[in-house]
Amino acid sequence: MTNIDKVFKAMISYYAGDVKQVNHFTKVYGFSKEIGAMEGLNGEAQEILEIAALTHDIGIKNSKIKYQNSNGENQQIEGPLEARKMLEVFSIDECIIERVCWLIAHHHMYNNIDSIDYQILVEADFLVNIFEDGMSLEAIKSVRKKIFKTESGLYILDALFLSNQQ
Repeated sequence: MTNIDKVFKAMISYYAGDVKQVNHFTKVYGFSKEIGAMEGLNGEAQEILEIAALTHDIGIKNSKIKYQNSNGENQQIEGPLEARKMLEVFSIDECIIERVCWLIAHHHMYNNIDSIDYQILVEADFLVNIFEDGMSLEAIKSVRKKIFKTESGLYILDALFLSNQQ
């Protein structure tokens, strides 16, 4: 079983009974995996991206307990420690854990996206959130202009949400 498989199974257990959350991270994972592949990521960079996609919202559970909400800021505070505990069980390399935790701690910050794994994670999360949140056409166009940068992410966004609008 690969590290990705182990983390996926652990996240299913972590969010057992919470179908909405399991569906969310599974969809973000799927988009991240494919955008990463289409953008030419491989090896460790792809593994980091996929693990981060699976665990990016791991802070929601503790945020709800500690703060009675799961806003992005609280997720980013609570997520890295929870992810680290999970990933260390699987003896994942420390450099991978560090990067995954950093991505979790920043995945709701959009001003200084400076790396491909960060960009793809944000795009994949938006692709899922656009649908789940029922985002308006104007909001989608704004997100496209402000957030999306990868050719693959733009292609998917346009095909899913803007193909009949342009």
